Amino acid sequence: MEKVNLTIDGIKVEIEKGKSVLEAARNIGIEIPTLCFLKDINEVSSCRVCLVEIGTKLLPSCTVIAEEGMVVKTNTPKVRSARKSVVQLLLSNHKRECTTCSRNRNCELRKLAEDLNIGELEYDGERIECPMDISSTSLIRDPEKCILCERCISICKSVQSVSAINFSGRGFDTKVAPAYDKPLGESICVNCGQCVVGCPTGALIEKENIDEVWDAIANPNKYVIVQAAPAIRVALGEEFGLPMGTRVTGKMVAALRRIGFDRVFDTNFAADLTIMEEGTELLRRLEKGENLPLMTSCCPGWVKFVEHNFHDMLSNLSTCKSPHEMEGAVIKKYLDKKEEVDPSNIVVVSIMPCIGKKFEETREELSYNGIKDVDYVLTTRELAKMIKQSSIDFINLKDEKFDNPFGVGTGAGAIFGATGGVAEAALRTIFEITSGKELENIEFNTVRGGDGIKEAAVTLPNGCIINTAVISGLSNARKVLEQIKNGKKQYDFIEVMACPGGCVTGGGQPIVNSKIRGKIDVREERAKAIYEEDRNLSIRKSHKNPYVVKIYKEFLGEPNSHKAHELLHTEYIKRKLF
Repeated sequence: MEKVNLTIDGIKVEIEKGKSVLEAARNIGIEIPTLCFLKDINEVSSCRVCLVEIGTKLLPSCTVIAEEGMVVKTNTPKVRSARKSVVQLLLSNHKRECTTCSRNRNCELRKLAEDLNIGELEYDGERIECPMDISSTSLIRDPEKCILCERCISICKSVQSVSAINFSGRGFDTKVAPAYDKPLGESICVNCGQCVVGCPTGALIEKENIDEVWDAIANPNKYVIVQAAPAIRVALGEEFGLPMGTRVTGKMVAALRRIGFDRVFDTNFAADLTIMEEGTELLRRLEKGENLPLMTSCCPGWVKFVEHNFHDMLSNLSTCKSPHEMEGAVIKKYLDKKEEVDPSNIVVVSIMPCIGKKFEETREELSYNGIKDVDYVLTTRELAKMIKQSSIDFINLKDEKFDNPFGVGTGAGAIFGATGGVAEAALRTIFEITSGKELENIEFNTVRGGDGIKEAAVTLPNGCIINTAVISGLSNARKVLEQIKNGKKQYDFIEVMACPGGCVTGGGQPIVNSKIRGKIDVREERAKAIYEEDRNLSIRKSHKNPYVVKIYKEFLGEPNSHKAHELLHTEYIKRKLF
């Protein structure tokens, strides 16, 4: 591999040809500040914060390619003055409400101003005034906090191939907005939230439901039940200073009880339920040869993406509701029968890694006899805020266990949080159902890992071959679906998660700044913890979950039964194409 040699701040550096000056500097521990830069996603040098001195010129280090013999200076008076001026200009047109901004602890602009020792602003001219866009069910846009870094645009276009937003206007009037300046709620946004976790400021945030949940908990007539998704327990600790990928399952349960929820359940239970329904659905479709490939329906961003872009493939989506919606439906009907609790007085709160779930819970299809399956969705970040509001010493909490009957989940349910997890969980169960024998090696490594597209041909004991694709990131999903339509690819089963790496890096997870994202694979660290959770559970196959077995015996009958379809399955709609 060809190398080039350059000098940075007097230090000799050797780096692979084609790499940027920024990468070369970071290789020797020199942290050039950045703001618009996101490795492999947004490398456009629009903010000019990463300026360095090369010869007599100031150049952006994120896009200037290292060359043989180049001499780079990163800390001269000229460089420091230029960076300071750039940040001051950004702040002069920024809504400076840092003490009350939801991003005040992890705002990259605020941190940069602090690092550059910016006190009073030299520039205080005209500011753009734009109303906040609260039209979306999932997120809020505040143009007055936007610094036009282009990160959200690049993520939406390149990573997700949605292109719901872009630059609008010219010069000083430039802003980021949907086409024709329409409200975001009327656009083709799929609510994945990747723009939120990519935004360096508070210009994009989730729409919070914390106050509504507090009101429900305080209402003596309401029976408030909470459920937590598998990806929450491997990320929540980051909000309290724990290392990335720390599993905090027991502490999370204890905190939820102290907040005041009446029952604390595990969405892993419903993940197991999903496998029973979706696995049976797949076997029936394979038998009939209809509506193949079967495409998973756990991810609301993916489902909305298909509803907007692939009307002719809606019948390929599994009719199964997502796990937390299944659990909400079962909770309200089962407790009505078993504990004589009026479903209209039950409030189900879902703690999710995904802001798309906020949109999902508003869908009219996800209800039964006029009663919503899930009433409120909170993100991992919102749960952390509630724990802090409650003055709970999270770090020193003793582990507690979920409540039954919906508190027992298997390892198969736990791995739903990582890309490939749904496919692997389904294969564990399908193997044993079709063979009637115990499967000894239950880890399907071919569907694991952070690659955006993974393929596997799995031969079942009955000789049937299931051609499987595991996809994360909607641009990858678009590519595969176009190949299927063009006859270039053929699959039986496709798992898709909108967020790269799966739910572990969902739009509602703790914010990780761009510098850390450039050094650590967040997907890998959190996924490791997911698989560790799987290995540590005594039951690792969905069909072995004793409470799942019990609920079919006492209530649902069998997978894909009439009762199961009433409560656990749904339908989809055609949405506008652009």
